[in-house]
Amino acid sequence: MAHSINLEGRRALVTGGGRGIGRSIALALAQAGADVAVAARSRDELQEVAREIDKLGRRGVATVVDLMDRSAIADGFAQASQTLGGVDILVNNAGGTVHAGSELLNPLNHDARAFEDNLFLNLLQAVYMTKAALPFMIAQSWGRIINIGSSGGDHHGMGPVSYTTAKHGLVGFTRAMAYALAPHGININVISPGLTETRVLDWEHMAHLYQVATAEEARRKAVDKTALKRLLAPDEFGPVAVLLASDAGAAITGQIIGVDGGYLV
Repeated sequence: MAHSINLEGRRALVTGGGRGIGRSIALALAQAGADVAVAARSRDELQEVAREIDKLGRRGVATVVDLMDRSAIADGFAQASQTLGGVDILVNNAGGTVHAGSELLNPLNHDARAFEDNLFLNLLQAVYMTKAALPFMIAQSWGRIINIGSSGGDHHGMGPVSYTTAKHGLVGFTRAMAYALAPHGININVISPGLTETRVLDWEHMAHLYQVATAEEARRKAVDKTALKRLLAPDEFGPVAVLLASDAGAAITGQIIGVDGGYLV
């Protein structure tokens, strides 16, 4: 039986939803019919995305939360859930690097605090947000969890050691939880982006990673590593998230979906 991609009546929470990939996913979910809360620290960006969601005829909610604070994560989820009347779809998109420069220049030099902060930002905050969402999803026997990984989490070990470690951990968490959540009607997957044109992509750091002299050389080398010979745009992730969040994706769980232009394929 064919399924249409229709999320009407669903309620979604997207972390890191104020810009880049998170914003793209939030707007795509709204276009498919979902009400969407976006969560991050950047109030102005969140409010702008919420207004864009409202213009699409859905309810947009800006939830300011420090995703580096374990107790704040639970409070932020509760706030978004209460405002929306529940959360059916959780997108753990927030991530990035904290104090990553020393690891790029010298991978053997790990500042303990920086390493732990990167693990929290790129792995543990997604674990805690998922934990907050599960009681509601289990109670209704339906849920969709989408974790945003990285090509560094399934293809290679390049990049800051703590970041790559965390993204590999996110894949393991997703696969393990797929088995635990399946009896409750909850699917969990990873979307694994390749290099994407967002503000967090630092070509000076990428030059160190690729061991070239300039940012422009790093960009050319990155493009050459993709089958499509181009970088990704944030808007290319929304349709994949909509599929995974919908009934059309009911048979997809525990998977790593590469949206990377054929990076290192």
